[in-house]
Amino acid sequence: MLAFMAFASATTGAPDISGDWITADRDAVVRIASCGNQKCGTIIRVLAHGAAVPQTDANNPDKARRSQRLVGLTVLIGFTAAQSEWVNGRAYDPQSGRTYKSKLSLSADGTLAVTGCVFFICQSQRWMRMR
Repeated sequence: MLAFMAFASATTGAPDISGDWITADRDAVVRIASCGNQKCGTIIRVLAHGAAVPQTDANNPDKARRSQRLVGLTVLIGFTAAQSEWVNGRAYDPQSGRTYKSKLSLSADGTLAVTGCVFFICQSQRWMRMR
């Protein structure tokens, strides 16, 4: 009976967003995977090219972390399933060095809405699943 209840709750909760996603600006590929009971996302590839494209987390507010490479950097942290979306997470933007309260939701067209908020002002991006 417990196994059935676990299966039922898993199938009625938030959709599986695991996989590789191309960011809205098409600069990077982020792999979303489980990190414990939550979802997290890590940059697995930088798609942007050129001398002006940073390869490290140069804008991190922590000076000790500015030399860490972008590939391998966790940018989506601690998302938990809630009904039809993933909530209570944080999204780190290496371009600005800021972290935002965030939620993730899978749209009907198969894109991932990544919404970040500061106070009551929110902004969303649409990420495409990498095929």
